Amino acid sequence: MKICATMKKFPGGMMVIPLLLGCVINTFIPQVLEIGGFTTGLFKNGTSTLVGLFILCSGATISFKQAGMPLYKGAVLTIIKYVIGVLLGWGLNKAFGPAGILGLTPLAVITAVTNSNGAIYTALAKEFGDDTDVGAIAILSLNDGPFLTMIALGATGLADIPIISIVAVIVPLLIGMFLGNMDEDFKVLLTNGLAMLLPFNGFVLGANMSLMSIVKAGAGGIVLGLATVFFTGVVTYFIYSAIRRKPDPMGMAIGTTGGNAVAVPASVAMADPTLDPVVEVATAQVAASVVLSSILAPLLTAYFFKKAQEKQEKKEDK
Repeated sequence: MKICATMKKFPGGMMVIPLLLGCVINTFIPQVLEIGGFTTGLFKNGTSTLVGLFILCSGATISFKQAGMPLYKGAVLTIIKYVIGVLLGWGLNKAFGPAGILGLTPLAVITAVTNSNGAIYTALAKEFGDDTDVGAIAILSLNDGPFLTMIALGATGLADIPIISIVAVIVPLLIGMFLGNMDEDFKVLLTNGLAMLLPFNGFVLGANMSLMSIVKAGAGGIVLGLATVFFTGVVTYFIYSAIRRKPDPMGMAIGTTGGNAVAVPASVAMADPTLDPVVEVATAQVAASVVLSSILAPLLTAYFFKKAQEKQEKKEDK
């Protein structure tokens, strides 16, 4: 059976198909993933380990001589996504107050839109970008969690942002870079590991999502997911391509909501109890955005990559 070859025929298939499979299993027969032992450890609870290993392997592909470009790309993408998320949330709050509209709250908007899924970005960068795009995750990872969200909500004085948490995100990448640059054999070993990790990363991410979260979140959750994909995916693609002066699908690759963002509303409410009344609905809406954006962003990234290739081919033919 040509399972791998078939998956590669779909846009981002090596990541998206396992993700959807994991999501469906977790939605309808979650007990299959909760039998314990190595099965649960690998296919359900292995998110941090697999993503960390993926980032480490990604680091091995980066040359010390090229370190400046990954940092530059990561900073630009992070700033664009952050600014768009803050403006959307701020505008919603100004127009409709903390309760928002259609049940869609500023808390949910800022949480979902400013956070991105680092694992999906890294997988897409590996498939549709280059080594410097993969390396940009070192900076992009800073938006994966409550830190920037709390700052955006104006809770700077209440938020406890541990520097060690930021360091912990970057350490695997730095170790990978060191091993890859010091030893060519290690570089080959870790680089080859990237392709193998892709489908497992996708499945574990899906195994921690549920299709029911979209139903529970209602129209607000669907709107939030689509807004995240459009504003920090499609719009960012055009802004980033303009900055890069060429079509760059990596702008689309950050149009996701990271899985860690689901816990952010509750974390923020712990710092500011006045937000307690909107935490439950915000959490459901953010979860819906995680699922929708995780499916749509890879497909659109593949689409923009294909269009960029076609444009380049036409230019070369002239």
